[in-house]
Amino acid sequence: MLRGFLGIRVRILRERERRRRPGRNPSMPALSSHSPFTTISSLFSPSIAPLPAENLLLHRSPQCPRVPRIRLRARRSAKTSVQCSGAGKSQIPPPKEEERSQAREVVFELLKEFGASEEESIQVASNSPSYVASLVEDVLELDSHSLWGSWSVGEDVSSLSFKRKVHLMAKSKGDGGLLPFLESIGLKHSSSMIVARYLSTERLPELITKVKFVKEILFSSNSLNELIGRNARRMMMHISVPIDDDIQRTLSFFEKMEANQGGLDKLGYEEASFSFLIESFPKLLLLSLENCLKPLVDFLILIGVPKERVRHILLSFPPIFFYDIEREIKPRMSALEKAGFKYEDIARMLLKYPWILSTSIIENYEKILSFFNEKKVPESSVDLAIKSWPHLLGCTANKMMPIVDQFADLGVNKKMLGRVISSSPQLLLRKPNEFLEVVSFMEEIGFDGKTTGRILCRCPEIFAANVDTTIRKKIDFLTDFGILRSHISRVIRKYPELLLLDIHNTLLPRMRYLMDIGLSKRDVCSMVCKFSPLLGYSVEVVLEPKLEFLLRTMQKPLKEIVEYPRYFSYSLEKRIKPRFWVLKSRNIDCSLKDMLGKNDEEFAEQYMGIEFGRLLVVPSPAPCDNGS
Repeated sequence: MLRGFLGIRVRILRERERRRRPGRNPSMPALSSHSPFTTISSLFSPSIAPLPAENLLLHRSPQCPRVPRIRLRARRSAKTSVQCSGAGKSQIPPPKEEERSQAREVVFELLKEFGASEEESIQVASNSPSYVASLVEDVLELDSHSLWGSWSVGEDVSSLSFKRKVHLMAKSKGDGGLLPFLESIGLKHSSSMIVARYLSTERLPELITKVKFVKEILFSSNSLNELIGRNARRMMMHISVPIDDDIQRTLSFFEKMEANQGGLDKLGYEEASFSFLIESFPKLLLLSLENCLKPLVDFLILIGVPKERVRHILLSFPPIFFYDIEREIKPRMSALEKAGFKYEDIARMLLKYPWILSTSIIENYEKILSFFNEKKVPESSVDLAIKSWPHLLGCTANKMMPIVDQFADLGVNKKMLGRVISSSPQLLLRKPNEFLEVVSFMEEIGFDGKTTGRILCRCPEIFAANVDTTIRKKIDFLTDFGILRSHISRVIRKYPELLLLDIHNTLLPRMRYLMDIGLSKRDVCSMVCKFSPLLGYSVEVVLEPKLEFLLRTMQKPLKEIVEYPRYFSYSLEKRIKPRFWVLKSRNIDCSLKDMLGKNDEEFAEQYMGIEFGRLLVVPSPAPCDNGS
């Protein structure tokens, strides 16, 4: 039957070619190029990479004969270049809604015939408009040219109902329901044709089950969707080692995502990424559900990956779907174990950087160790850095060298280098100009290179922050609050971590608390200038309990903490209370600075008359600590 169909198609193409020749009436409309034969012939087009003959056929129903291999090389340009335009007797009438509805019913019935459930058939038929439209247009085209006579189906096709013609047309495609199903899950009609080649041996029911499982694993949770995309973009940005095929294919997938609205930020969303995933990795749907997909998910959960976060790994590194657990995944994890990483470490690293299972990434580990070994950095510090920021494994030593040289220029010695990279390994991935922006801002505040180096060693995270969106905003906040610009360098030098605190969630609430208890803005500014770590203390855990003890039990005025804000730095249970009870038992009244600022030897000698080295018995506190 299909041999006759293709003969008709060739006649149509010849007629179109004749009309394109010089001398043809320009008002004569061209014929539509939409037809099932357009689809069939495109499968055998010489412009498409050749596949084994057995893979060229789509899944066929038992009633549909094998499609012969037909060469239409000379006809293809005529077929694809002619567009339907103008008016005339040859123009195909636009499809009516009733015709589309009947075509959807045909698709629904065929899907059930191919093994889909009624609910699945409704869902697919309702979400494959391009496939339905192609059926309608193909039937209308043959109607328009009265070419049904060549169909050898044992009956006069031209006299059949429209729905019956659509049914015959759909059966002639021989796709077994794959094309409408692939369109229904988000693939374009053209992409569906390509992907369907890989799935020619798959039965529709098994394919539907497989797609449901993959979607459930990848998209059942909407939590941390932004994190998936953000991490994928970070992996793309910081890859500088020679990449293998698996990472290359992953990058191609990411680039397709990035080129569309929302970009990689939509990687965790089904409607945005699933179709690109299947287009990029069509053989994913060939994997066995029981022997490949489910065991992979179970294995990742077994090594410590939370089930709801398995999708982070699979979406960020889809080639892992194709890895054999025993022959590929476990040996690569063993290589990381031999390097000193535990299974639970590897699970956490996988979540942050799924590419660690790539051969090119694993091979780079020894090169990184060798680089830092030359810098006399302990291997333990390097391993801590990689555990915390495994993206380092995707970076070459040459890429890290400029930043390490910048550290040296600021006076960071080899001993401190290990602390810096283990505390803030992301610094090694910074661009030199970004790092120098922070250094320049420190100079703007008033710090020389040596002081900046000390701040780097104490709080390297500052140098991974953005100057304009993070650091400068904190300085502006402090000056707007009332701290003099000339005092800023003192405030930052004593507590550089302040530059990383959130203004609205941390700094402002703590300053407001101090004002709410009765201090003026000027008092708070004075306290911050004297002891800037004050802003690092939690209201509930530190400030409030110690203030309550000061006011209710010690019965001290607020001006005491204005004069000595370091009071809040001492342990309430180990220093403040014991010393207070000692002084109270001796009826001694002194300032907070005298009470807490002395070391144990000085305190014992001055207030207890005991030389250091003798046993100091701390009196028991009063039975009721209520300030009475």
